[in-house]
Amino acid sequence: MSSIYNYFRDMSENNYDFNNIYTKYAVFVYNIALNYLQNTEDAKEITQDVFIQVNQSIKKFEHNSTIKTWIYRITINKCLDFIKFKNSQKRWYIYGKKSSDEKEILNHSNFDHPGIAIENQENAAILFQTINELKDNQKTAFLLSKVEELSNAEIAAIMELSISSVESLIFRAKTNLKEKLSKKFEIYRKK
Repeated sequence: MSSIYNYFRDMSENNYDFNNIYTKYAVFVYNIALNYLQNTEDAKEITQDVFIQVNQSIKKFEHNSTIKTWIYRITINKCLDFIKFKNSQKRWYIYGKKSSDEKEILNHSNFDHPGIAIENQENAAILFQTINELKDNQKTAFLLSKVEELSNAEIAAIMELSISSVESLIFRAKTNLKEKLSKKFEIYRKK
């Protein structure tokens, strides 16, 4: 990540502020992207994209929220856009798009999460695959609550929703996950 840091340091017109922001939030952004995408290379790409946008937009930041909340929003939006792009690549492939690396198009997220022990990779992959099936707003609320361990008030600020809406999203996400996982593991047990 140090080469990314040098790139942004050289790019930034306001080195001091940007350097502090990058130093403070780079690992944080990478971890959020990794939880969304479950792939280290994709998470690195998103981290770069986020800090390019932060660097370009820092002068326009209006301080309506904390900088951390602002960076959360940028990161989540970049992750969701990335997922939509990868899914559209898969659809194009189905309708005849050819690529030199068709495996990449078909497997938009091969599970590659360094924080999970090898013996738990299969179960974690099933869990994250199921989380990825949730609606975007449920997925976001769930990941911010259960993985990032943010309070409902912090999640409400990031998602620009009321606290009761966040509570409802988390409840629906847990209910949907429970239902989907029980079906998946029932099929898994029958094999």
